[in-house]
Amino acid sequence: MGHTLRNLRQVKDLAPDAGFADIQEARFARGELDAAATGLAYHVLRPGKRQIAHRHKAAEEIVVVISGTGQANLDGELVPLDAMDALRIAPETTRSFEAGSEGLEFLVFGPHHEGDGEMIHDDVWDG
Repeated sequence: MGHTLRNLRQVKDLAPDAGFADIQEARFARGELDAAATGLAYHVLRPGKRQIAHRHKAAEEIVVVISGTGQANLDGELVPLDAMDALRIAPETTRSFEAGSEGLEFLVFGPHHEGDGEMIHDDVWDG
């Protein structure tokens, strides 16, 4: 078949399995879409919550805000985010997101490179 259709809200939320249910929903749809080379993630960050930071070795990402407000911390630079903003992030840039008072709902698109992501456990928000 030349296409695959999935509702992103029906993709398994992996945040509870990782211990992040109180912070966000995290739905990674690449497998369910049968995509060989393109990654797609759907995130819902709860009001006032922050993600743990990460970066990539090779994958450039595009973040598209669906609804809500917040900010991205990109190597220590705070970038305000609003609905329908699109943000390109270079692979090596350490990134984390914080939701505003109504939460932050966003999509992340990029090439899939197995084992490419690295979690950063330092608090990037405090320098």
